[in-house]
Amino acid sequence: MTLAIDPTREALLQRLRAQAEAPARSRAERCLPVPDAFAKLLPDAGLKQGATYCLGVAGSLLTALLSEPSQAGSWCGVVGMPEFGVEAAQAAGIALDRLVLVPDPGDQWLAVTAALAEVLPVIAVRPGGRVREGDAARLTARLRDRGGVLLVHGDWPRAEARLQLAEPRWAGLGIGHGCLTSREVVATATSKRFAGVRSVRLRLPDPQGRLALAAPVAPVPVRLKAAG
Repeated sequence: MTLAIDPTREALLQRLRAQAEAPARSRAERCLPVPDAFAKLLPDAGLKQGATYCLGVAGSLLTALLSEPSQAGSWCGVVGMPEFGVEAAQAAGIALDRLVLVPDPGDQWLAVTAALAEVLPVIAVRPGGRVREGDAARLTARLRDRGGVLLVHGDWPRAEARLQLAEPRWAGLGIGHGCLTSREVVATATSKRFAGVRSVRLRLPDPQGRLALAAPVAPVPVRLKAAG
């Protein structure tokens, strides 16, 4: 016995499946990648295009967030951070031939950032002064129009999320000897889009010089003293 399939019904089902899957695909397409170990902290598991993220510290956190978009082919810009090291950036996986550095923009930092937002998909900036709501709104509109992401070392009005590193713990150094080999930190995120604080313990760097989840600490066995 052969069952006939109504082509009209089948086409309708395929169209409904496509519509159901479209929002998830659309969200993924609107995000730039981050290291897998960091994805669970962010509302969209990536850097949402058109959004701004505040970093409590720059350094290794910034290079880790720039590395994945850079490796995926995106150009990145860093404004107002003269201490940003190209050697550390290259070790983290950032492509130096797609990196624009403006170490000391002076009081033109906002104009420089706005100009770069026209052409670069990822920009990191340390504001050289107080950020006014109107200026932030205009730059955010430009980011949304161009599909860019802004990473701010410091405060920024209406940021998508705020990221911090805390509780550093180094490995490799003995009592008076040895070399530092790795560092573990607790990364935390707060956002207007989820309640409370998300956190994860990371190795920064791992043996490959990248960011990775820290291995869970094995519980210490407790010996019970026999009674009697």
